[in-house]
Amino acid sequence: MTDLDRYDWQEASLHLDERGHAVLPGLLNSDQCAELASLYEDDAAFRSHISMARHGFGRGEYKYLNYPLPDPVEALRHHLYSRLVPIANRWSERLGMETRYPERLGDYLDECHAAGQCRPTPLLLRYSKGDFNCLHRDLYGDRFFPLQVITLLNHPQEDFAGGELMLVEQRPRMQSIGRVVHLERGDAAIIPANYRPQRGARGDYRLAVKHGVSEVTRGHRQTLGIIFHDAK
Repeated sequence: MTDLDRYDWQEASLHLDERGHAVLPGLLNSDQCAELASLYEDDAAFRSHISMARHGFGRGEYKYLNYPLPDPVEALRHHLYSRLVPIANRWSERLGMETRYPERLGDYLDECHAAGQCRPTPLLLRYSKGDFNCLHRDLYGDRFFPLQVITLLNHPQEDFAGGELMLVEQRPRMQSIGRVVHLERGDAAIIPANYRPQRGARGDYRLAVKHGVSEVTRGHRQTLGIIFHDAK
């Protein structure tokens, strides 16, 4: 299990507030990346297989992991949630929302399941040359956790080219802002699942955020996505 204590979570929180994302360098080591990437071939580990082109989501494919989750994914999901929940609750407070998230992921998932959201959402994604992912949000029901984590499992430039993680912030009554998040193998990006607070002249307002992946121009790109709410 990766030692999350080595990261400066106050700095990560500041980056999320100011830039809408934060990067955790080397969240996974090379062996962990290879192990998770190879899991893609084990159909028994997944509950569904999605072709993006078939649904108009882009090109490429992804698979949702099934319960029980693989041990490394289960551990990351629980431990990352415990680090991110203070940020999630602070965002809710800043936006004047009544929603508060429990300290433990298990308690939050109990709330999801009581609302009919019972299907696991962590997933592995695979892109080949010419593949891309349209701008989107990963929402699967009325309940959603406001942050999610995307980890790159192979080497940019060496294993693939292109395929940049993109964020677009849709500002009210203004033009949108696009950002590219650069990751190396094993790095993880923390991004908003739906929106984030933004400080304005009259206080905080809600800034809508979508994410996607630019076209892969060479090779193969794989990522692990950890979403903390479950799906209907």
